[in-house]
Amino acid sequence: MLSGLLKPTSGTISFTDMKENRDIRKSIGYLPQHPVFYKWMTGQEFLVHVGRLAHLSKSEATKRAKKLLERIGLTDAANQRIGKYSGGMKQRLGIAQAMIHQPKLLILDEPVSSLDPIGRREVLTLMEELKEDITLLFSTHILGDADEVSDELLLLHEGRIIESGSMEALREKYQIAKIELSFDGNLRDYQKKVEALSAVTACYTDQSRLHVTVEDMAEARRHILAAASAEEWPLTSFSINRASLEDMFMKAVNS
Repeated sequence: MLSGLLKPTSGTISFTDMKENRDIRKSIGYLPQHPVFYKWMTGQEFLVHVGRLAHLSKSEATKRAKKLLERIGLTDAANQRIGKYSGGMKQRLGIAQAMIHQPKLLILDEPVSSLDPIGRREVLTLMEELKEDITLLFSTHILGDADEVSDELLLLHEGRIIESGSMEALREKYQIAKIELSFDGNLRDYQKKVEALSAVTACYTDQSRLHVTVEDMAEARRHILAAASAEEWPLTSFSINRASLEDMFMKAVNS
């Protein structure tokens, strides 16, 4: 709908200082979830090619391509064939091609879902830098990434928006007091013991940690540490953390 490919059944979409019925494609840059490149082209050649498709002159496309390659950290690979790029390099090049015509809005579809940890960090860092100068709209099912990068959120469940707003507003509304515990032993054995404590409202395991949701943090801390000391639990870590975006999403879905 933002790109004009679908007409909204209700509501409106508008850009600041844009005349009605104007072609909005010039104002939008788009990176698909699985971008496709000409592997035999170099990064520089590909960006110039995309710039020409966006009706830039060859000299202007070349100038912008050089600046973008520097901004996304691919200057040293500018003349390297794209077929030899890593996943993170390709994704950064994909963001550059979406910016070659200097759009007002950059739409990214699952920009880091298929990347390795190094590639993910490269792209997330780039997104943090880009949002200072351009509006970014990105979709992701990795809520930790949304928590890290986003200023505003739209939470969707089964095709419906269940919550929206700033990170600060959502944290204030859905914040949950949470404690994370680690044990030298079977987590399941201690999960039952922790769940039985009156100060605990919910408990679940995730990999090597026990996540404990409580109402009164001070009371829960006393009860857990007292039980751990009295029963000599092999407690290896005890940390108090703010609730994650995933915690807030689950609470919004179940409310």
